Amino acid sequence: MFAVRNTSAATAKLSAFEDAQKIAHTPERTVEREMRRIAALSSETVIQEQHSTLQGLSAVEAASRQRIYGPNLIAAEAQRSGWKRFMVLLASPLSLLLLILAGVNLAIGETWGGLMIGIMVMLSSLLSFVQEHRSDRAAQKLRSMVATTATVLRTSKGKIEIPLAGLVPGDIIFLSAGDIIPADVRILSSKSLFISQAALTGESLPVEKTPFAIAQNDAEVFSDIVNLAFMGTNVMSGTGMAIVIATAEHTAFGHIAADLLKRREISSFDQGINKYIRLIILFMLVMVPLVFLVNGLSKGDWLEALLFAVAVAVGLTPEMLPMIITINLAKGALAMSEKKVIVKRLNAIQNFGAMDILCTDKTGTLTQDKIILEQHVDIDGTDSPKVVEYAYLNSYFQTGMKNLLDFAILSYVDVHEKIEPDKHYQKIDEIPFDFERRRMSVIVQQTDGSRLLICKGAAEEILSVCTHAEHGGIAAPLVSQHGTVMSQTVNSLNEDGFRVIAVAYKQLPHKPANSANTFSKTDESALTLLGYIAFLDPPKDSTSEAITALHHYGVNVKVLSGDNGAVVLNVCRHVGLAGDHVVLGSDIDTLDDVALGDLAERSSMFAKLSPMQKARVIRCLQKRSHVVGYLGDGINDGAALKAADVGISVDSAVDIAKESADIILMRKSLIVLKDGVLEGRKVFGNITKYIKMSSSSNFGNMLSVLGASAILPFLPMAPIQILLNNLLYDVSQTTIATDHVDREYLKQPRRWEIADIGHFMMTVGPVSSLFDYLTFAILWFVFGAGHQSELFQSGWFVESLLSQTLVVHIIRTGKIPFIQSKPSLPLLMTTIMTVLLTFWLPTSPFSDSLGLTALPLSLNAAIFLIVAAYLLLIQLLKSWLMSRFGLK
Repeated sequence: MFAVRNTSAATAKLSAFEDAQKIAHTPERTVEREMRRIAALSSETVIQEQHSTLQGLSAVEAASRQRIYGPNLIAAEAQRSGWKRFMVLLASPLSLLLLILAGVNLAIGETWGGLMIGIMVMLSSLLSFVQEHRSDRAAQKLRSMVATTATVLRTSKGKIEIPLAGLVPGDIIFLSAGDIIPADVRILSSKSLFISQAALTGESLPVEKTPFAIAQNDAEVFSDIVNLAFMGTNVMSGTGMAIVIATAEHTAFGHIAADLLKRREISSFDQGINKYIRLIILFMLVMVPLVFLVNGLSKGDWLEALLFAVAVAVGLTPEMLPMIITINLAKGALAMSEKKVIVKRLNAIQNFGAMDILCTDKTGTLTQDKIILEQHVDIDGTDSPKVVEYAYLNSYFQTGMKNLLDFAILSYVDVHEKIEPDKHYQKIDEIPFDFERRRMSVIVQQTDGSRLLICKGAAEEILSVCTHAEHGGIAAPLVSQHGTVMSQTVNSLNEDGFRVIAVAYKQLPHKPANSANTFSKTDESALTLLGYIAFLDPPKDSTSEAITALHHYGVNVKVLSGDNGAVVLNVCRHVGLAGDHVVLGSDIDTLDDVALGDLAERSSMFAKLSPMQKARVIRCLQKRSHVVGYLGDGINDGAALKAADVGISVDSAVDIAKESADIILMRKSLIVLKDGVLEGRKVFGNITKYIKMSSSSNFGNMLSVLGASAILPFLPMAPIQILLNNLLYDVSQTTIATDHVDREYLKQPRRWEIADIGHFMMTVGPVSSLFDYLTFAILWFVFGAGHQSELFQSGWFVESLLSQTLVVHIIRTGKIPFIQSKPSLPLLMTTIMTVLLTFWLPTSPFSDSLGLTALPLSLNAAIFLIVAAYLLLIQLLKSWLMSRFGLK
C-alpha cells in the first residue's frame, strides 16, 4: 500500500491515478470491463491503484481530487434556460410552416385564421415543453434517493460524516445496516454484508457482498460481482469497509440519471408528421411558384397573382392538422382514462397503436409481485405435507425479523388450522438467523413432553449439519447416493425458477430435571433432512390471456428482466411465451448492434439485464423499424422507459418510473394494454383519414388551379373563396375524431407510411382534378360562364367543397360506405350541415362580399351528378389501391 503523503506527491502520481479512473470517461461496455478488472484485483492492489491508504485520504488530497472529478452529485440539471428550450421546440418543421402561414393570413387580412393557427402552434409547443420539464423532475427525484452523507476516513481526523457531494475516488468509507451506498465502491472487508440491489436489478432479495477477488468473468452481469457495491443500493444487514472507485455520473446509478436527462428520441408518430410536412413543403415549392408565374404572365396583374398564390399555399397546407391531431388524441386519452389508463403525453397514444413489440419487466407485470409457497417435497421430490408443517412451525414461533419467505409460509392454505400450533406446541427457545450460518432454528415442546428442534435455511447449509434424511417417512443415515438424489431434486427446482430452502429436524430428549431451556448453534448438528420448500413469484391469472390478445392484434411480447434465467424461463412458459432459450446480459455484451437487433427479433426472453442493457435492446429493435413499448415500474426501468417509443408504468411504481413514462396504468395488468393498443389504432386511423382526404383533395385542387389559370381570362376562384372553402372543409372534419374505425383496421399495428399517403395523393388527387375540369367544361360550354367570372367561380366553389366534404365517407373505410360501415353521428351531422351551407352561401346575404352568385337549378343538378360520379369512381379506385398496394 502506498500513502499519498503530500500534495506534490499526489500531483506527481495523478497521471497514473487518472489512468485508473478511465472508468469515468468511457462507454458503458468499457465501464463494465473496468469494473470486472477491478473486481479481479486484490484489495491491496485496488487501494494502490487508487493512490489511497487504509487510513483514508487527507483533506488536502480529497479537495484536490474533487477539483478534478467534481462533486459526487448525479443528474445535473439541463443548462438550457426555459425560454430557450421552448424556442427550440417551436422551431419544429410543422410549427415553422404553420407560423409562416399564420403570418400570411394576418398579412392578407385573415386575422381570425392567423390567430387560430398561432394559438394551436403555441399550445402544441407548450405540451412538449412540459414533457421535457418532467424529465428534469425525474432526474431530480432520482438524485434525492441517494444518501446525503457518508461515513469516511480522513487521515488526520479518523471517521467523519461528510456530505455526499464531498466523496471522491479513493475515499475509504464504512457501511452498516440501513445505509444507502453513496458511490460505486470496491468492498475491502465485510461481516455478513447483505445489500439489496433492487434499485438496479429489480430483484427484491438481498445479495451477499465479500471482499475477495474474483475472476473477471465469474459474474453473469456486473451487478452480480460480489466485491462491488453500487450507488443507490442499500445495506440490509451487516457491516463493511469499502473504497470509492467511481462517483457522480460515472457510477452505474449515474448512468440511469444521465439517461433520464437526455432529450427523448423523436417518436414514430412525430417522425411521420415531419415526413408528411416535408412532402407538403415539396409540393408547395413546386406548385405555388408555378401558380404565381402562370397567373402573373397570363393576367398581367402581379399583385393579384401574388395574393392568389398565397391563398393557394394556404389551401395546400393542412393548417387544421394540429387541431385534428389534438382533438383525436384528447378523445383517445379520455376513452383510455375510463379504462383506468392515464395518458401523460398525448402523442404516445398513436405510438400505442403503432407498437408491434411490447417489452416488459417480469416482476409485478407478468407476475403477482408476491412470493408464494409453491411446492413442499421430500428428498426424492415427492409431495410431503410434513415438510410444510415443520416449516410453518419454524416461521410461526421465530421472533426475529420475518422475511418474504416466512410470510409466504405463514399464509399457506389451512396449515394453521390443521396443526393448531398454539394448542399442540409450546416454544422453548430459538437460535436466530445469521448470514454466516444462513439458517435458523426453533425448539418446541409437544403436548406429550417431547421436544423438537426444527431448522430451515439454505439447502447447502442445512445439508452440512445433517447426518440423516427422511426417505419414505423413515429416517435413514445419509449415504453417497442420497447426495446425488438430493442434488437432482434441488437442481430441478432451481432450473424451474424456484427459490429453494431446506427443512430439517432433530428429536430432543425429554427435558431433564433442573435443565436450562437455552440452546446454541452447536445444537444444530446431527439433524435429519426432511425435504424442501420451493417459492415462486407466480404469473398473474390474466397474463396468459393478455399475451394471447396482444399477439392476436399483432403485438409480440418480450420479457426484459434483471432476474435470473431460470426464473424468467419458468414464468414465460407459464404465460405462453414461445421459446426455450433465455438470452443473458452477458451474452449481448459480445454483440454489436446489428447482431443484437437480429437476436432481439428472434428471442422473447432476456434475463440478467442491467438497466442500460434493457435500453440497448429496445434501441436495436427500433433500428430494425419496430415501434417498441416498454412496461416497467422500478428505478432500473427508467432508461428503458425513456428509450421506448411509448413508456408504460403503473400507479404503484416508483416516482422515477412514473415520471419517465408516457402512460400510467391504474391497474397493474397487461389486459388494459390491449385496450390501449386498440384505442391508439383508432386515433391513428382517424388522423390518417383527414391527412389522406386533405392531401389528395388539396393536391387535386392545385392541379385544377394551375390548368384553369392558364386558360381562363380571370382567376378560377377568388383568394377569399379558396380560404373560405378550406375553412368550411376543415370545420366539417373536426368531428372525425368521433368516427368509427373498421374492426379489420384494428387487427394490425398502424404506423406512418408516407409512401402510402403519396400513392393515395398522386392517384386520387388527379382524379379529383379530372372532375374539376369536367365542371369547368360544363360551366364554359353549357352555361356560358367563360366570360362570367362570378358564375364560374361560384360553380367551382360549390363543386369543390361538396366533393371534398363528401369524399370523407369513401376514404374513411375500406368497405362500402353507409352499407358495410356507417360513420359516427357527429361526422354525419357536420357533413350534412356543410353540404347545406355550400348550397346556401351563393344565395345568402354574404354572397356579394364573397364574390359568389346564385346558381341555376340545372347547374346545381349538374354539379350533384358530377360529385356522385366522382364519389363512385373514388370508391372503385380505393378498392384497386387496396388490392394493388395493400392500402387501408
